[in-house]
Amino acid sequence: MSASGFSQSVSATLVDGVLVVTIDNPPVNATSTHVRVGLMAALDHAEADATIVGIALIGAGRTFVGGADIKELGKPPVEPLLPDVINRIEGFKKPVVAAVNGAALGGGCEIILACHGRIASVEASFGLPEVKLGIVPGAGGTQRLPRLIGTFAAIDLIGTGRVVKAKEALSLGLVDGTDSDPLAGAKTLVVELAGKPPRRTGELPVPPEDSVAIDAAARMVLGKSRGQTAPGEAVRLVVDAARTSLVDGLADERATYLRLRDSEEAAALRHVFFAERSAGKVDGLEKVTPRRIETVGVVGTGLMGSGIAVAALNAGYNVLGLEQTEEAAQKGRERIEGLLGKAVQIGRLDTSGLKDRLDRLSVTAKAEALAVADLVIEAVFDDLAVKTELFQRLDAVVRDDAILATNTSYLNPDDIAATTRHPERIVGLHFFSPANIMRLVEVVNCAKTAPDVLASALAFAKSLGKLPVVSGVTEGFIGNSIFSAYRREAEFMVEDGALPHEIDAALEAYGFPMGLFAVYDMAGLEIAWARRKRQAASRDPKARYVEIADWLCEAGRFGQKAGRGWYAYPDGKRAVDPEVTALIEQVRSKKGIAPRSFTADEVVTRLLKAMADEGNRLLREGIAARPNDIDLVMINGYGFPAHKGGPMFAAGQR
Repeated sequence: MSASGFSQSVSATLVDGVLVVTIDNPPVNATSTHVRVGLMAALDHAEADATIVGIALIGAGRTFVGGADIKELGKPPVEPLLPDVINRIEGFKKPVVAAVNGAALGGGCEIILACHGRIASVEASFGLPEVKLGIVPGAGGTQRLPRLIGTFAAIDLIGTGRVVKAKEALSLGLVDGTDSDPLAGAKTLVVELAGKPPRRTGELPVPPEDSVAIDAAARMVLGKSRGQTAPGEAVRLVVDAARTSLVDGLADERATYLRLRDSEEAAALRHVFFAERSAGKVDGLEKVTPRRIETVGVVGTGLMGSGIAVAALNAGYNVLGLEQTEEAAQKGRERIEGLLGKAVQIGRLDTSGLKDRLDRLSVTAKAEALAVADLVIEAVFDDLAVKTELFQRLDAVVRDDAILATNTSYLNPDDIAATTRHPERIVGLHFFSPANIMRLVEVVNCAKTAPDVLASALAFAKSLGKLPVVSGVTEGFIGNSIFSAYRREAEFMVEDGALPHEIDAALEAYGFPMGLFAVYDMAGLEIAWARRKRQAASRDPKARYVEIADWLCEAGRFGQKAGRGWYAYPDGKRAVDPEVTALIEQVRSKKGIAPRSFTADEVVTRLLKAMADEGNRLLREGIAARPNDIDLVMINGYGFPAHKGGPMFAAGQR
């Protein structure tokens, strides 16, 4: 056995004729310049040494290669480029086998595609997520993957950026086998392949498939792209792989990658990527140790509470649900079991995982059961008196070191905290519904929240796989403050001449999955109505106010669940309602407003400005720490198109 070093991050050991090449570039073994240089040097060494029969390539730690080096993004490229390294691997005369010990993403997946064999650990994962950054794979992914697994599956993986685990990768043909010791398996495969013609992926024909199925897969990807360019380009390149040579396909892929890399769309998605890396970071918390949380109490097991409970169960916590009666507790447990059962039905959870979660779940009407909880989250009706009375009851039940969190959407958590014995342990955890699915959690730093309580709330949210964004205290926090501001601007435009469906169409064309008024109907109009009624006494009588939404509520038009809101819902399908149009015209006439038309661009421009103006207010008042945080909240909680970067980013581009 002998060892060699080829760069600061690439080393090798010769074991029984197999050169074991290790990439060690923490934290994710990114394809940095020194990694590429080291791989080329290792190939040179293996080529020159006749005693070496082949190469087994592995990543140090728990990752194979996690993608590009983000520190090199936007900088001039340095040779050797990744496509050159990958082409060298594929064209190598001795077998190169990837021992995929963890994540092989982006360039890492493109490396394994060029290898002559692939052995994965059961924990390994594979993906080409470049479309999520507004680009396409740039080192052969769109050309080699369809040759290995077929066009249909390649469209799915590349067009959506979906990551697959080893079991699915094996069924697709992406890997040759799985092994609890992938390096041992890779070394064995190297010896088996030695002296035989290399199995070069790029020389394989794309397997013939049903064109109807391929078209359906392409339509599915394009239908979800919402105006984003990269998914469509990825689909085109994958489909063309069956119709063109590898050389021409690689050239087209590289040109497309370079063009998209410099696009506004890619710049926006890079902005989102870096924003997520800084989310949840609070000055002064770096050295604060979060409290240990093992048991989570959830008070209220309705739609929101059951979702929170499932999220906590999925993260490995013991969960205690509390309801007002034993009958309600039983229904709450059934609701949680139903959500977990759906996960089993769609294959996201197996039966042993279901049993494990149910064993860690208890739902009761006895408040004293919460005495063992480390964290209690309330998810009851959003009424100050209700929540205040609840927190005072919890004060008498839970331990003094337990954290109490409110899930309120609009109420002032400082008012709740002020009525408790330990206001320093109160924090806001504003989940978004359905809480077991939506990524965003606004972590509300109240006036007296202790630093370790805030740190614990952030750590807890991250442990759920959520994206925590810290907000200060203001009505509606970050997201609902901005939502209220641009909803108000939209209602001004309705009063001035636009119709709800026209505003919604403009937003959907911009990239929102659903227009504002459609969302309003889906969520229910009564919550915002209650808020407006609370504010009525303090509202500036000189400020412009649009009563249309109030009149809709007074008429019982509470949205989709009522069958009527801003739209009508005959047979459950959204339709423009002439009654609403007539009401809008009546309001205009009463106020003497001569309606005018609005272009889609004018609608979007005004709404973006309203969002940005409110965002700037939140920044000035210290409610939001960074413009990036505002962008993340609106993207992950309110459907703002990620490929536009968020309202604060978009405001800087106009």
